[in-house]
Amino acid sequence: ELRHRASPWQRNLGYPLAMLGLLALTGISVLIVCFHVLELLLDDAAMPRGMQDTSLGQVSFSILGSFGAALQVVLIFYLMLSSVVGFYSSPLFTRLLPERQDTPLTKVRAPPPPSVGQCRGAVPWGSTSSPPQIIGNCVSLLVLSSALPVFSRTLGITRFDLLGDFGRFNWLGNFYIVFLYNMGFAALTT
Repeated sequence: ELRHRASPWQRNLGYPLAMLGLLALTGISVLIVCFHVLELLLDDAAMPRGMQDTSLGQVSFSILGSFGAALQVVLIFYLMLSSVVGFYSSPLFTRLLPERQDTPLTKVRAPPPPSVGQCRGAVPWGSTSSPPQIIGNCVSLLVLSSALPVFSRTLGITRFDLLGDFGRFNWLGNFYIVFLYNMGFAALTT
């Protein structure tokens, strides 16, 4: 329905450009992760532990300078957006997806009517103990946004120092966990 209402410019130019942009961002992130895997294999300094004794502005976080820093910011926003879209696209959380001007504060939308073989009084699993929808959305977005700095640092997309206690996680120094995490991301993304 939305495609039919779109203008010819949007259909013929906008959608292909958006698809090329998404493919380019995905390709760049996979290339960076593959490069990070090679760094992990060759150099112990590539581990995503916290930085030691570096002052802001004295050490460059990107090989490409300002362009590289801007690219890292764009990739982090892309990862954030793709994480949110992937979260709400999963079958387990589709009922949690907010709708414009129709998101209840106190309950999750009613389950669909019973199917042909289901009893009229039967309640699907989990529909009576669901959390309020807005609170569930807030908790979900809080967890996703809290995991984003560690996610981008572990994948090698950014070298920014993780503020707080993020850089002090013990598993960030474990080569096998970080290596498998990077390989899993590269394999599942491609």
